[in-house]
Amino acid sequence: MTPAQLSRTVLHAVRRAAAEGELGAARGSSDLPQRVTVESPPRRGPGDYAVSVAFRLAGPSGMAPYDVARVLLARLVRQDGILAAEIAGGGFLNVTLDDRARAELVAELSRPAGSAPGSPDRDTAAADTPAADTPAADIAHWSAATGDAPAALAVRTAQASPLFRVQYAHARARAYSRNARDLGFRGEPHASADVGPEPETGTEPETGTEPDTRPGQDARAVYGSRGAALLALLADHRRVSEQSDPAGHARHLVAVGDAFFDFHDQCPPLPRGDEKPGAVHRARLALVEATGTVLAGGLTQLGVSAPAHL
Repeated sequence: MTPAQLSRTVLHAVRRAAAEGELGAARGSSDLPQRVTVESPPRRGPGDYAVSVAFRLAGPSGMAPYDVARVLLARLVRQDGILAAEIAGGGFLNVTLDDRARAELVAELSRPAGSAPGSPDRDTAAADTPAADTPAADIAHWSAATGDAPAALAVRTAQASPLFRVQYAHARARAYSRNARDLGFRGEPHASADVGPEPETGTEPETGTEPDTRPGQDARAVYGSRGAALLALLADHRRVSEQSDPAGHARHLVAVGDAFFDFHDQCPPLPRGDEKPGAVHRARLALVEATGTVLAGGLTQLGVSAPAHL
């Protein structure tokens, strides 16, 4: 479920609630929003998306935002693709997708902008560019977008340069895809539905990872809490790129890169040691590939190269 799809779902819930008199004085179309903004949750925690429409409806309805949110929550949790919803911050709705909806979102994000399902392979269709012999042009474009000092950007380390950190995250994502192909598997967004049973009682998960889960449970156990945070940022990228200035867009790419590093440290996309590639690896690799696609597209929009090797 993409942000646009959830926006339509929430808007439908608003209109139905108003038509049935559940939103106080808000009844006519002039009282209701024409669109609903869907964002990533402002803080790491429950929810793939955050919706603030209850605050917009508080005035026309004559109700407190929290009470508006309660009305909408009761309707949203009955919708296909939504695993759970909860109220936060006095009226924000944090929405958690179910496994199927989350897998569909990962698949959508893995496709480069403008492509359709069944279009060329994710790896070859993405806007990757060769590593530049000199980073001067990239530094100039990033500096123009963000105001970052070119001298600081010229220090090509992830710690010193946000530009290099984003490019390195992209190259790292592409490297995972290449390594997975060498191991004989590819990313599959819907593989999360095939994840096997939880470890037996008394067994401990490998250090630095989160346990797998049974089919039908919250996919956070496949992606980890940090993977869920990464997916929320990826889903929010289109809104940010369309509505933010170049500096805001660049900051969002940095946040995506940082979340990606956190994710692959917590939930390794590739098997370790004698471990065989399984459904959990295919699902995690799909999220890695979606990250690479989003970073490549974002860097290209800023006029910066997206090298597949660094």
